[in-house]
Amino acid sequence: MLVGAELKFGRPLMPVEESLDELARLAETAGLLVVSRTWQRFDRPDANTYIGSGKVEEIKTLAEEQDVDVILFDDELLPRHQRELEKLFGEEMKVVDRTALILDIFAQHAQTAEGQLQVELAQLEYRLPRLTRMWTHLARQAGGRAGGAGGGVGLRGPGETQIEIDRREIGRRIAVIKQELEKVRARRVQQRAKRQQTALPVVAIVGYTNAGKSTLLNRLGGADVLVADMLFATLDPTTRRVKLPSGREALFTDTVGFIQKLPTEIVAAFRATLEEIADADILLHVVDVTHSNAAAQMEAVADTLAELEVDHLPQVVALNKVDGLPAGADPVHEMALPVPAVAISALSGAGMEMLLLAVEAALERNMDPIAIFLPYQRGDLMSLMYERGQVVSEQHEAEGVRLMGRIPRRLVPYFAQFRVSHVE
Repeated sequence: MLVGAELKFGRPLMPVEESLDELARLAETAGLLVVSRTWQRFDRPDANTYIGSGKVEEIKTLAEEQDVDVILFDDELLPRHQRELEKLFGEEMKVVDRTALILDIFAQHAQTAEGQLQVELAQLEYRLPRLTRMWTHLARQAGGRAGGAGGGVGLRGPGETQIEIDRREIGRRIAVIKQELEKVRARRVQQRAKRQQTALPVVAIVGYTNAGKSTLLNRLGGADVLVADMLFATLDPTTRRVKLPSGREALFTDTVGFIQKLPTEIVAAFRATLEEIADADILLHVVDVTHSNAAAQMEAVADTLAELEVDHLPQVVALNKVDGLPAGADPVHEMALPVPAVAISALSGAGMEMLLLAVEAALERNMDPIAIFLPYQRGDLMSLMYERGQVVSEQHEAEGVRLMGRIPRRLVPYFAQFRVSHVE
């Protein structure tokens, strides 16, 4: 059974009914069968049970009638909410919130060792403050000399001891995983440095989960990324070379999809993967225009990009799945976005040439004017300027070459010590 909540004075991205539709798809992706749903509107969550006591009784009755064994909440529950709800619903009923569900889906779909480590870290950090609910039946058993005037070893109950043991074990495992992920992060930094040395621009594909990012990468770069009509079908980043209309090449990188109410544990755990976005020249934002809440999904992606501090990067929007729109529909005109947008179908290939032209134009706009004086021994930077930049003038002097032109913004730091003046 799905349970949603709507704050009277809140500003949710989606109406509660449509958010529950999304939760139902998440549940199906995780292998659950949804049999019913309900929701409540209130000023603020109940301090003990999140929903009101009357709603708890209503849900309990319905769940028993419909043979429900999982109560799935559309928001993240505080540990105290979860403890109280599990007590009220009884041991036969499992209480799961949206965060735990998404973490479970990620655990099912993570294929690489890195992805599995990231998911495990997120799960452990989510579970750590919720450990006490697993041992409440033991915490009441004092044992030994509990309550005695002298105190002593027997004063501490076995439940309390078990919690402390679990916390220490989880804490140690978290520390080990973070060390492993730091090694992965260091390798990624090296890989990105090598990619930058190849002088190829980087385009990061971002978007809401199931918007068609993997299908688009397969179409553009001949990748073999899993494509499935489910949420979070792919988690691990994939990078492919793509030839642009001018004949130049660019690296297109597909990353994990976003979703409204994306758990902070996921964003933190996948930071090494999501850093791929930060090193991009531009973002290619894929939007499912056939979705009834396409605008809300775009806003959810924008919120996550802001959280990752990459919302300043130039964007091109790919309005995907136009083959599913009514004949004559013009999503580019109707949505009137403030950034370049192209209507495409990643499945059929429609609009691919226009999309690549828009990407190349965005890469051109992302170039800064520059004037530099390069010593002759810096042939590497000379090559980089000619391969990635646009040289307007070249003047040879006794000790080096004076160049004026434009260079991609991301590469400007490479020339910092050789700049001689600002070019308008």
